[in-house]
Amino acid sequence: MVERCDYVVIGLGALGSAAAHELARRGHSVVGLERFELGHHRGASHDTSRILRHSYHTPDYVRLTQEAYHDWARLEAASGESLVTVVGGLDLFPPDPAIPMDDYVTSLDEVGIPFELLTVDAIADRWPQFRLPPGTVGLFQDRGAIVPAGRGTRVMQQLATRHGAVLRDRSPVSGLRDLGAAGVEVEAGGATYRCRGVVLCADAWTNDVLAGLGQTVPLTVTLEQATYFAPEDPSRFEPRRLPLWIWMDEPSFYGFPCYGEPTIKAAQDCGGPEADPDHRTDEVDRARLALLADHLATTLPGSGRPVRSLRCHYTLTPDRDFVLDRVPGHESVVVGLGAAHGFKFAPTFGRLLADLATGDRAHELPAFRLDRPALTDPAYAPHWLV
Repeated sequence: MVERCDYVVIGLGALGSAAAHELARRGHSVVGLERFELGHHRGASHDTSRILRHSYHTPDYVRLTQEAYHDWARLEAASGESLVTVVGGLDLFPPDPAIPMDDYVTSLDEVGIPFELLTVDAIADRWPQFRLPPGTVGLFQDRGAIVPAGRGTRVMQQLATRHGAVLRDRSPVSGLRDLGAAGVEVEAGGATYRCRGVVLCADAWTNDVLAGLGQTVPLTVTLEQATYFAPEDPSRFEPRRLPLWIWMDEPSFYGFPCYGEPTIKAAQDCGGPEADPDHRTDEVDRARLALLADHLATTLPGSGRPVRSLRCHYTLTPDRDFVLDRVPGHESVVVGLGAAHGFKFAPTFGRLLADLATGDRAHELPAFRLDRPALTDPAYAPHWLV
């Protein structure tokens, strides 16, 4: 038996769930396929929180953040749920940082996003919780916000099913074939689907699926770790009293005020080892925990002791830019990859992927194409700090 639909979405993390919602909202018949159970903890869309911010290293990303804020507001209106918690965002640049502050300043200036540059003393006056090295500069943007990870993904899944999408978990894809004018055929979970087009948002398993088309994308999968700390006085770290923050150096760290519970979440960005997503550990990496705890004890004293850690995947392109494109030679298959900073853009990804799949608009984001040098030149040197 062959089941027919307009579109199959492969992978139901945040990006795939957003695409399924957007396609179904537009009146298309949609089947979404997830290799594990919905809401699983083996990928990159689980846990409590992610950062939403305007501050980025290129004007194109800053403009895309404007769309992201708009699309999260649309999602809130459609779901009737509050999803965006504005707390302000503070990027901390120590002297001679590994991540250039000028990239952020000029990008925000070009797009017209207001921000403040703060000295160590100005930061201490406003947020005395921080203890920063002399010469550190803070870039503060007052719209920095927190969005829910697992709950946000679940909301998009619920909206997708409300609009008629059929979401099937425990359905790993075992075959993908381009039938030309006849569409695309997908085999998954013992069933066969024939459709007009496929949206592939399988993250760490992207190349497993693309193998059916004889395609591959140069990706590095790392196993990362976030940790929750319990301050003795959580009231000092509430959203109204502390912004989210990013330490813009190597190693790079980031953290949140208390959000939904009296703990502070923090993590290192791009610090974990390479990993096979099918054979990964959930055990706490004690060395990485010690590195993070030492950073918090130095820069955010009072943040408390670590109470739990969790693991997640980063699926990284060599330039850490997104993928939003049709597969060359197989234009009925669209790929979306968030490069381990895409959750903040999830509703926007859904809209743009639906546009590409349906042909509602041409590709307008050349930096995210599959034929860019970072993905086609074997000599391209990976760089992940942004």
